[in-house]
Amino acid sequence: MSFAAVDVIRAKRDKGVLSDEQIDWVVAAYTRGEVADEQMSALAMAILLNGMTPGEIARWTAAMIASGERLDLSKVGRPTVDKHSTGGVGDKITLPLTPLVAACGAAVPQLSGRGLGHTGGTLDKLEAIRGFGTRLSNEEFTEQLRSIGAAICAAGDGLAPADRKLYALRDVTGTVEAIPLIASSIMSKKIAEGTSALILDVKFGSGAFMREVADARELARTMVELGKAHGVTTVALLTDMEVPLGRAVGHSVEVEESLEVLAGGGPQDVVTLTLALAREMLDAVGLDADPQDAIASGRAMDSWRALVRAQGGDPDAPLPVANEVETITAAADGFVSGLDAYAVGVAAWRLGAGRARKEDPVSTSAGIILHRKPGEPVHAGDVIMELRAEDAAKLPAALEVARGAVTLAEAPPAKRPLILDRIS
Repeated sequence: MSFAAVDVIRAKRDKGVLSDEQIDWVVAAYTRGEVADEQMSALAMAILLNGMTPGEIARWTAAMIASGERLDLSKVGRPTVDKHSTGGVGDKITLPLTPLVAACGAAVPQLSGRGLGHTGGTLDKLEAIRGFGTRLSNEEFTEQLRSIGAAICAAGDGLAPADRKLYALRDVTGTVEAIPLIASSIMSKKIAEGTSALILDVKFGSGAFMREVADARELARTMVELGKAHGVTTVALLTDMEVPLGRAVGHSVEVEESLEVLAGGGPQDVVTLTLALAREMLDAVGLDADPQDAIASGRAMDSWRALVRAQGGDPDAPLPVANEVETITAAADGFVSGLDAYAVGVAAWRLGAGRARKEDPVSTSAGIILHRKPGEPVHAGDVIMELRAEDAAKLPAALEVARGAVTLAEAPPAKRPLILDRIS
């Protein structure tokens, strides 16, 4: 069945409900190049403004999955479970979490992405490790899951190709925030990768794409229902991204912090979220294992080293270190009362850790170390933030925005919960 693209656009423009046949056709035709970018841009904007019914979102997701292949992980020999975060600043959780859950007996098929704008990307962080390769064939991906229980790599070209085209289009047309399109984008790739269970880390706050809790909750519920509809056990945690996660923001510095967690240390918020997500993942596939034991025994670190070696990396190689360092200090005694995650992310981007376009290079050594976080006391002259860059010329612009991220007060702020809710 064939339709005219303009009729599909008009239907959604006029707040109509698209039929299954219209959705199947427009997604497939766009993937084939028969629907032009400007036409899909108009449809994406209509979806942003007028929304979609649950039935439309489910069908759109199914059409995205059907645009490519679906991996079969039934021969991996372990229960498969994945985690997806909607993104934030300092969010390095995939790095310690993946080997930790693998050390507990599961297989974690982690298909990850790169950073864009103020948010960091898992693949960029891993490429701070000498030799680490982020491209695996489907056969290599499946074999690595069978042999060591963990793989972190880019999605293959055959998985949900409609999403690859539409994602790039949304980024340049101001339609990234459309909840139906976010949900279908994430879930089409995760369902196509073949995992049997999925735990979602849906973030809200200054450093997240969903700044309001209500929007994050709607996105979480939408994705949980999509997962269930496709036979994937799905649970979502709503987590705070008003403040950066951990004390390191960047690539090599976040790898270093992840290793601290696997060694039994690390910042409390990173440890808390890693363990909470690990327990959810293990519970989702019926594994009775204690992730804290896996860390304490060294099994989680052994799993990390096996993962790095399997993908060509050297787990013993020194991580890149930036040449140029500047600090931001406290002007008076008091407490850090605020540390805006978005501003910190933009500062890291200006230092060279982020990119404006997907094809832009990043500096693996650029980043920020947070010496003080909200609730912690400071004295005049104490270092609050340390900025690192390869190129000294990048420091002034980063310092300007980083200074605006910090607020001080005479009393500590009220403590915010890291995990606000669980949706299943």
